[in-house]
Amino acid sequence: MKIAVIGAGAIGGYLGARLALAGEDVTFVARGANLDAIRANGFRLIEEDGTQSHASTVNAVEDMAEAGPQDYVLLALKAHQVAAVAPAMRALFGPQTCVVTMQNGVPWWYFHKLSGPFEGRSVTKVDPDGTIAANIEDERILGSVVYPASELIAPGVVKIIEGNRFSLGEPDNSKSERAVRLSESLTRAGFKSPVSSDLRSEIWLKLWGNLTFNPVSALTHATLAGICRDPLTRDLAASMMREAQTVAEKLGVRFRVSIDKRIAGAEAVGEHKTSMLQDVERGRALELDALLGSVVELARITETPTPHIDAIYACTALLASTLAARGGRLELTESSR
Repeated sequence: MKIAVIGAGAIGGYLGARLALAGEDVTFVARGANLDAIRANGFRLIEEDGTQSHASTVNAVEDMAEAGPQDYVLLALKAHQVAAVAPAMRALFGPQTCVVTMQNGVPWWYFHKLSGPFEGRSVTKVDPDGTIAANIEDERILGSVVYPASELIAPGVVKIIEGNRFSLGEPDNSKSERAVRLSESLTRAGFKSPVSSDLRSEIWLKLWGNLTFNPVSALTHATLAGICRDPLTRDLAASMMREAQTVAEKLGVRFRVSIDKRIAGAEAVGEHKTSMLQDVERGRALELDALLGSVVELARITETPTPHIDAIYACTALLASTLAARGGRLELTESSR
């Protein structure tokens, strides 16, 4: 199969390299030093146990028109980066091209084929002016929930930290031929890739933690363990999760684990900095609206009070805009005294 990977970073690189090693025709859409490295040397993976593999047959382009129509497009950018590339993506589309969305948080297509009173609505926090929806037809979309953690440690080099599960799911919860075909390809490449009959519940299970721990860590500079072990922030996390659960259940979602178990799972990860805290420290744009602003939007749509989520969203949004306006970053360092 012809597979294009948009975003040759930690997750996109992991997926594309493994798929290429399994015999798929993979093209990375990249730029800068990453593009140069992939063109010159292919893509290298460092596994959890330290062993290395080299995908030397991958292609790399900056202009998507060079790649031409694909069978699958793996959209491995952060949510706030998608609108900028959506128009150019059309060069990758043939009549049957499937776009696999791999963003954290609430996707722009959330209400597509969601039976009930909200079917067909847009999520404006994720796609404010409709650019994404205008360029990626709903019928092309195959959803995904990304579980692994990995890191782009150098151009064209990804280190896998842990995990190999990528759940897939159709917006209408059907087990389609295209979903099964991609699942089989990912499985051959060494991933766990079940086709879910209720992907939105998986989206919310992951989002449950992201909408809570990511912004709280960005504001406090605390790790997951620190947030969960401090009584006040643990209670805050539980309150935010309760509010989010009420919103999600009004949309038909069912949670398979308790709040206490979800918090315990985060605590067990240990002294880990969330991706949003890492972005604050590095002066990068925050993935805030997909993880939190969208939940606030869904709360208003479902007429659900979310005072704790609203307060944390307001504070984190101000932090993000302040850092962006000043072109700065914020990192705590050890005192020299």
